[in-house]
Amino acid sequence: MITPALYEACARLLADILGSPGAADGRMDRFFRAQPRLGPKERGAIAEIVYGSLRHHRLLCALAENSEPRAVIAAWLAGFEAYTARQLAALGVPHPEALVARVRADRTPLPFAVRSSLPDWFAARLHALLPASEVPAAADALLESAPLDVRANTLKTDRTALQLAFAAAGHDLQPTPLSPWGLRRTSRAGLFRTDAFASGQFEVQDEGSQLIAPLLEPRRSERIVDYCAGAGGKTLHLSALLANTGMLYAFDTSQKRLDRLRERAARAGCDNIRIQTLGAGHDGRIKRLYGKIDRVLVDAPCSGTGTLRRSPDAKWRLAEARIAALAREARGILTEAARLVRPGGRLVYATCSLLKEENEEVITDFLAEHGQYTVIDAREILTRRGIALPPRTPDEGSALRLWPHRHKTDGFFAQVLQRA
Repeated sequence: MITPALYEACARLLADILGSPGAADGRMDRFFRAQPRLGPKERGAIAEIVYGSLRHHRLLCALAENSEPRAVIAAWLAGFEAYTARQLAALGVPHPEALVARVRADRTPLPFAVRSSLPDWFAARLHALLPASEVPAAADALLESAPLDVRANTLKTDRTALQLAFAAAGHDLQPTPLSPWGLRRTSRAGLFRTDAFASGQFEVQDEGSQLIAPLLEPRRSERIVDYCAGAGGKTLHLSALLANTGMLYAFDTSQKRLDRLRERAARAGCDNIRIQTLGAGHDGRIKRLYGKIDRVLVDAPCSGTGTLRRSPDAKWRLAEARIAALAREARGILTEAARLVRPGGRLVYATCSLLKEENEEVITDFLAEHGQYTVIDAREILTRRGIALPPRTPDEGSALRLWPHRHKTDGFFAQVLQRA
């Protein structure tokens, strides 16, 4: 049982996350740095309670009949950690008997979006995207805590050797079922203090994300562009697939993210990456590459609705009106990136969104304006790479469509396009 002081700390942190523009993990890190007296167990308890309260926030507000952070935390403790009325009273929770009674009552009468702790607009999207029989499972999966997936850096090791190295250090990781480079565990404890991390033998990367770079089927000595490289998870994977050959350009508009990529690339031993910060609009520095690049990856900025297991606070920040703006931005980025592809080259468009507006509709509009591009079946590419996916579903089409409830990965979309 937590103490009253920890209860108050949870409430303060939850209020800070919900009331600030920054992501939950960053706000939590700053909170803990400002509380140096908290020990590892106390920090772990706070993190679990606050993340749980973010995942289930809408349901907890309904059960508490109050959105005030202390009430939400109390509803979490009663509903998900089985705190009794007496234990809640010891924390200073008012009317604990009534709260426990509401928490233990039948939730069936509550609306689906409330039970699933989803915004109404996103719950409606799930019903439009999936068969009715799958919607509850999809919603439940988005409420789960994501595991920690790592990708073995094949420039320095392989999956089997990395698994043995982790085992020798006391960490049990199991092979991911889809990615041939991935290992998985349910907690982060200790991995970043291992020799394997210091020597660049692995990178943290969701298993679904590990399936994007292979869609380019990079060949040694080719010129490849990661157009929205960010902190470089897929860039580093491409470098490994190229065996450190060729020329791999990493473009992004964020200097901060690219600085992080530089650090990761140095640790991973990636020598074939050229990092470049893009300016707004048509950046003249890349015009010299128009029509000369063999393969281009566009991992477009998006709503991140496929990553709600990792960033549960995002669903309370994202407004439905923002989706159309993100889709317009993605169309513009895809169009600009397509200028780089040489005749006969390949273009891959990917997002970590579940929404058609950011995925299929962007591709449909692009193909209507770019007749020189045709679609390639993503599943066939992965099969050639030895990656076996579950049976194709009707909504998948020729694209790669990953769902947390179907594939146990983050949600991803990827469409492969070939230029004539």
